[in-house]
Amino acid sequence: MKDFSVASNDHGGVARVTFRVRCETLGYGEAVFLQQQGQENRKLIPLFTTASAYPWYACRSAIAISLQSQESPNNLFTYRYAIYRAGVFHRYEQLSDVPKELHNNSTNTNDNDINNNKNNNNSDNDNENIAMIGNTDELELYHELPLKLLANGETYVVNDVLGVTTGHPDIDHLKVRANNTSVGELSMMHSSSIMNSFKSNPNSNNSLSLKTGGSSSHLQKIKTTKKKVGFAPTPPSYHQHSQPSSDSNFSNHNSNNGYLQKKPPVHLDSTDGLVVASAFLPVHLHRSDSGEWSADWDYEALLSMQTHLRVTRVGVVKWRGWHGNKGADGSPEAGVPVNERERVEACLRAFNCVPVWVEPSLFGEMYNGFCKGVLWPVLHNVTSVYSSRPDGGGGGTISNNSFESNISSPRQAYHESKRGTGLNTDALSSVSTQFSEYCMDDISMGTIHGDGGKEASLWAAYTAVNRKFVETIVQCFNEGDLVWIHGFHLLILPSFLTRRIPMAKVGLFLHTPFPSSEIFRTLWCREDLLRGMLNADQVGFHLFEYARHFLTCCRRLLGLKYGMIPDESGGHNLAIETNGRHVAVTSIHAGIEPPILNQVLSHHSTIQKAISIRNQFQGKVIFCAIDRMESLKGIPLKLLGIERFLHRCPEWVGKIVLIQVGISAFERGDDYLRTRNEVLGIVANINNIWPGTIQFQECSEAEMRLPQRMALLRAADVVMVTPIRDGLNLIPLEYTLAHQDALTEQGQADNRKRGLCILSEFSSCTRVMRGAIHVNPWKISEIANSFHLTLNMSEDERMRRLSTASDFVTRVTTQRWALAVLLDLKGVHKNADVGKYSGAGLGLGYRLLGMDTGFNSLEIGAVAKSYKKSRARLILMDYGGTIVSNDNLDNLSRFQVATKTRAYSIPTKRMIDTITALCKDKRNIVFIVSGKERHSLTRTLNDIPNLGLAAEHGMFISWPTPAHGQKRIWETLVPDQDRSWRSIAITVMEVYTSRTHGSYIEETEMKVLWQYRDADPEFGYLQARELEDHLSNVLRSFSVDILHGGVEEGGFVEVRPKGVNKGVVAVHILRNMPKISTWEKIDFALVLGDDHCDEPMLSVMRQIGRRATDSRRARNREPPLPPMPATMILVDISSCDDFVSSNAVAYTCTVGKKPSAAANYLHDVDEVQEFLDSLVKVSTTEKKSFSSVDLRGLQQGGGFEKNIFQENNKLASNTGWQQIKSSQTRGFGATRSLSMGNFANSFSPEVQTPKVSANLNEFLTTIEDDDGEEAPFF
Repeated sequence: MKDFSVASNDHGGVARVTFRVRCETLGYGEAVFLQQQGQENRKLIPLFTTASAYPWYACRSAIAISLQSQESPNNLFTYRYAIYRAGVFHRYEQLSDVPKELHNNSTNTNDNDINNNKNNNNSDNDNENIAMIGNTDELELYHELPLKLLANGETYVVNDVLGVTTGHPDIDHLKVRANNTSVGELSMMHSSSIMNSFKSNPNSNNSLSLKTGGSSSHLQKIKTTKKKVGFAPTPPSYHQHSQPSSDSNFSNHNSNNGYLQKKPPVHLDSTDGLVVASAFLPVHLHRSDSGEWSADWDYEALLSMQTHLRVTRVGVVKWRGWHGNKGADGSPEAGVPVNERERVEACLRAFNCVPVWVEPSLFGEMYNGFCKGVLWPVLHNVTSVYSSRPDGGGGGTISNNSFESNISSPRQAYHESKRGTGLNTDALSSVSTQFSEYCMDDISMGTIHGDGGKEASLWAAYTAVNRKFVETIVQCFNEGDLVWIHGFHLLILPSFLTRRIPMAKVGLFLHTPFPSSEIFRTLWCREDLLRGMLNADQVGFHLFEYARHFLTCCRRLLGLKYGMIPDESGGHNLAIETNGRHVAVTSIHAGIEPPILNQVLSHHSTIQKAISIRNQFQGKVIFCAIDRMESLKGIPLKLLGIERFLHRCPEWVGKIVLIQVGISAFERGDDYLRTRNEVLGIVANINNIWPGTIQFQECSEAEMRLPQRMALLRAADVVMVTPIRDGLNLIPLEYTLAHQDALTEQGQADNRKRGLCILSEFSSCTRVMRGAIHVNPWKISEIANSFHLTLNMSEDERMRRLSTASDFVTRVTTQRWALAVLLDLKGVHKNADVGKYSGAGLGLGYRLLGMDTGFNSLEIGAVAKSYKKSRARLILMDYGGTIVSNDNLDNLSRFQVATKTRAYSIPTKRMIDTITALCKDKRNIVFIVSGKERHSLTRTLNDIPNLGLAAEHGMFISWPTPAHGQKRIWETLVPDQDRSWRSIAITVMEVYTSRTHGSYIEETEMKVLWQYRDADPEFGYLQARELEDHLSNVLRSFSVDILHGGVEEGGFVEVRPKGVNKGVVAVHILRNMPKISTWEKIDFALVLGDDHCDEPMLSVMRQIGRRATDSRRARNREPPLPPMPATMILVDISSCDDFVSSNAVAYTCTVGKKPSAAANYLHDVDEVQEFLDSLVKVSTTEKKSFSSVDLRGLQQGGGFEKNIFQENNKLASNTGWQQIKSSQTRGFGATRSLSMGNFANSFSPEVQTPKVSANLNEFLTTIEDDDGEEAPFF
């Protein structure tokens, strides 16, 4: 607790106050501190916030304030808030910090106070809330808290607003237990449920009595509703009395106070922060001749929309030479000069834009080389397996520094061809050579993906630019902000972000198509790209078609599952399950902003330009098209379509005109030059036959901006968008908006048949523009028929189509699209506990694992300490993957083992010796529980005395036997009578094996498996589902279980006797402990496993240990532990209570860091070996001191040790085991002797030369246990 008080001898006691302040103007990297007046040299009190509590900041613990005599007129606690930036003092609070809705009132009040101070210099300012120091232009604002409002021993919360120092202080009076001073308790007055309870009690006297527990009637029922897309409500008032609070600190204590907090619906309001990352910032930069920088919004950019959120945009600035193409025919500049970057940052600050500074050459290599040269064709389902050079020759050699010099070749070829009569062949050949290197499929292995080929440098540039973005985003990120990444330029950015800010909710939205798995798998970096995308919490696409391809790629290439996952709002979301996390997949098509486009349409220049175009082609039906000059846009197919139409319908010759605008796509290299050459040839051919039919114009992107585009669309009667593969294309939506007035009587006065759109079915907007005429651009006859249909369409049908298209344009705007996506992103469940998530992997293989809270590496020291103190231990271990390397990791190895063409892996001699040593300890009962057959276990483990075995997931059990190499006696977990089901199951499986390539049948003694891990993932899964249904029907009269599992490892369908799994056998062993040991209750349990088959055993034993712990804590009146993870399947284990000590501890551990029912993990089999060796050291450590009871037992001829052997002999005789012969050497290494001198000498330690421990085992060996049994092991 912080203490601001001075010596409080007779000052009236102490009150505890928690200060909360509303801060909405804090910038990035800024923090707020509380400072008392007159104590500037003392340490300031920091205030903190959370994602749910923002913009409210609060000190973590209450501050003790000394209460002076209330008769003093200056009995005030005066303080102010200081703002620190990057840990350094920046400023004190100012009037500009006041929120907008409060600014007018507070400013007027403060101004009046200032005027009063100016006019009355000698007046008493004690009642004023603003302190004037020095010049009135430099105000120092102070808050004043009258101490007379506080009482001794009471607790309060003071609510302030940064910059507001007038009016009465906002104080909440809390009545809490004296031993509970957490800020969560102090903030309860701001919870709606607590406020309701407070208001319902008229005799509460402004205090709140908190009770622990409470009946169920006090619990509020949580209501879940389906999320709805809508705009956020008005931001709440700064005064929190009338508003429910979502303070996370309260939620941390709600279970202890008998209240359940109602989960609020997902909303986006002005307090939500958003960091938007895209390749380019949505602004236009301008530089005057005097060197002054200015900027304005690029309204064509999808991300330039205005919103009520706190948005920070991150991206590269588009300025001359940003692409790295400088000199000759390139840009005269190479991006923003380094010495002027600060001025550009200051210019963009007003737009909340933060530039990412990347060297133009590096960014150009990433953008033009990798993004446009490698990713762009693949994402559009285009891949080249043959040379694209005109001569069809083989590969050439290109120097690594050729990018900067050759990237200008398309522009050079373009200018040379304009000066001549046609295409420059030499330039085309040079460009073709370079870009064929970028797009090759025969990848040379470079340093990252091979031996230093060109693709390696392109990939290095791509990763380097993504890393640059990470640095900027982290600097702009505040806790609780959403991060929204756009475009295929930043696919691996989530992988880097999760390392730095793992708790941020990261969304990734692609505006391009996503290819089928057969095309995407041709990329050499396919896994890195997919894992990068899956490290986001949400992946978005414009169409479900693209999302479906993405899901298929994840299924086929990474073996992941996907489906509809329940969300916290009562609905279901499509998501991919990966590493214990769910990655939401969203498909929502973007829209346009009608207000902005209407403003452009109504502009005088737009109207005049549209009229000019209409007058130029008066009396003709105008078809228009605006496309980039690349093969994917299908311009030649469109021209061939109009050519065929005019051949078949010559009556329309001279009555129609097609205005084709081609935007130069220099970044596409030879593809651009080839497309341009082909288009020019077709245009010349058509115009030679029908002069003036095609009006082709090529221009740069800067010459066809939004005003010019809207003028052309307004003048046109029909727009044509016929790409062969396209992502987001907003031209059909813009065209529809430009002709919405055709639906009105005033718009129909011009008698134009306008408003129709001919749209390719391969464009994204074809799914939302239902009123358009959809065509297959590959079918020339369909394009020709679309001309005929458009020109001869009835007025009613045309109006219906236009009305249908207008419905989507006006209903789904850019803001509504963004809001829907961000609501899904904010609604993604991401635990606030950092321990819930864990990173694994190196480099781009890094992935975020969703773990249960507290899932940590096994603490060997804690386990060894509990192991040493215990007297009755049960150790259960899996076989494959736990004490021996796993045969399932490789498909070929699995098949060879299943077909018995390869032997199982066996444990090492060291592991055998370790298990043998564990079994020698009379306090241990050790079992190996495996899914393998009996003969596989007995071949390697039969010679270990006192080792229990459970084969085939526990179907066969062999209890521990003291004999060495004796033939084992097996019993079955469930009755084994009728095995006729095996032949039926095998017959059915053979049918599915014959028609599913890559599948095979695996038989064991008690189960039959149909493995399809080598089959096609999708087809194999479908066949497995059908096989599962088939077996369920034909085997319904048999007592068998039909399991379909292991999809992550390839998948299988298994038939085995009902009620057999490792969880059941674990309970069975525990319930039989009194029969196989001298003790009836265990006080230590250790369970080790590695795969999904071990999860039932890990889950059951963890619940058993937890039940004992809860019982012990309840008996000691200790608070209960948090509930078990929701992912764990709870079972009834009450039948084991009689066999588990109340002081028992259970340790469950999985091998490999992955989501599991276990509480801890070890990395691999080697760590398991080291861990078990440490337990052996504990078992074999000699006991160096005895109690008087031990000595008395020795003097009486064996004592308790003799009784143990007698009990073992008795048990062995009853169960048919051989008699256990006790040796003359007593337990703990002591010999029988009545001489205390001899007894002492028998325990004298040997003198050894000290040495440095080389490993964990040597370290454990060197530890001396001076304190006997109760000494800590470490």
